[in-house]
Amino acid sequence: MTDFERLDGPATSLVSARPGPDLSAVGWLDEEYVARGTAVRYTGELSSDGCLDLRAGDSAEFATRVAVRRPGDPAAFSGTLVVEWLNVSSGQDAAPGWTFLAEEVVRRGHAWAGVSAQHMGVEGGDSAVQMAGLVGLREADAVRYADLRHPGDAYCYDLFTQVASALADGPLRELSVRTRLAVGESQSAFTLTTYVNGVQPLVGLFDGFLVHSRGGALAPVGEPGTGLVMAEVVTAPAVRFRSDLAAPVLCVQTETDLFGHLGYLPARQPDTDRLRVWEVAGTAHADKFVIGEFEEFLACDEPVNRGQQVFVLRAALRHLEIWATGGQAPPSAPPLATDGDGFQVDENGNALGGVRTPCVDAPVAVLSGLPSPGASLICRLFGTTKLLTPERLRELYPSNADYLSAYAAATDAAIHAGFLLEDDRADVLADARPHTIH
Repeated sequence: MTDFERLDGPATSLVSARPGPDLSAVGWLDEEYVARGTAVRYTGELSSDGCLDLRAGDSAEFATRVAVRRPGDPAAFSGTLVVEWLNVSSGQDAAPGWTFLAEEVVRRGHAWAGVSAQHMGVEGGDSAVQMAGLVGLREADAVRYADLRHPGDAYCYDLFTQVASALADGPLRELSVRTRLAVGESQSAFTLTTYVNGVQPLVGLFDGFLVHSRGGALAPVGEPGTGLVMAEVVTAPAVRFRSDLAAPVLCVQTETDLFGHLGYLPARQPDTDRLRVWEVAGTAHADKFVIGEFEEFLACDEPVNRGQQVFVLRAALRHLEIWATGGQAPPSAPPLATDGDGFQVDENGNALGGVRTPCVDAPVAVLSGLPSPGASLICRLFGTTKLLTPERLRELYPSNADYLSAYAAATDAAIHAGFLLEDDRADVLADARPHTIH
């Protein structure tokens, strides 16, 4: 049994460079809890088809943090709970899923919970992306989080299950939770892939998974008393999602994810009746939307990627919600066109194939998820943006009106294809860059 103790105020310790929606203005609650319970450790082997044959072993007590954001009025709740496996690659809990999906979560009336599932988020450890100054919860606020205890990532998978299951009878007991969707990005996508391939067949808790920017490998089942070492995780062999998925999985991949140290390309697989993979052209593992006004602190040699994966991710969550509740499956997308260790590109330099957005089909720049030569580890994840030459822009768009017309047509085509939402049309149009056309 998992018990919850509410802490005063909202979760202020989640790393974010972009402010989310004003929840109080729309009548939402923003709360933080300590969740206490017991989790088991899994052991097992990987089969050749990606299945993990896991067995429950010993158990350990945990006390971890859970952030909960939900409609204040139970009548406004959609019935869907989005549970995010918080990302610890920076050395401190971050919620990239919330950053990308908050607008869709709020307007649909879902509830969101961010779970500090991993040892590093609670107890601290070395950043996987060479970011200094970010620490685990117990060090970040020794008073507020004094009671937290994480027994190690050997227990993180069942910890995630126990917390996600118990929320309906705890902080969300006023609501009627009918559907649970799990989301995770980057390191959390590695662990969610392991969860999909090994844990979900045992527990059957989640109704759908949004796996965002996974690498090729699975995360290991972990060791007691310590966290995962990502340098070891990313060098493991590539593994596909298991072929007998019970719950639907929508996997969204950026250009960055296919090559380099993430190495997703060998794990590519075709869509099935329970799997959709969207590879999004012109996107990077992290981008301008994520970093917001703090781009200069990255000290990258070139402007970071300004692709439009945020709008694709919102559409992905909408599709997954419908799919997981018995509705139509999401549209399929062709894979990105690859050539060796790079991409086939169009006459402007943008990648061919994949999910298309207006910024690549009515371009003013080359948007890449690949790093510039000599980029730091963190800058390798943010890709690049290189404006087209004035001469090329004039060839493409004789006037500003021509550009805006082409951009609007590309927006409507992406909406019609199902990869953008009509609800986001105004925001997508506002993301046009007519000031670059002279």
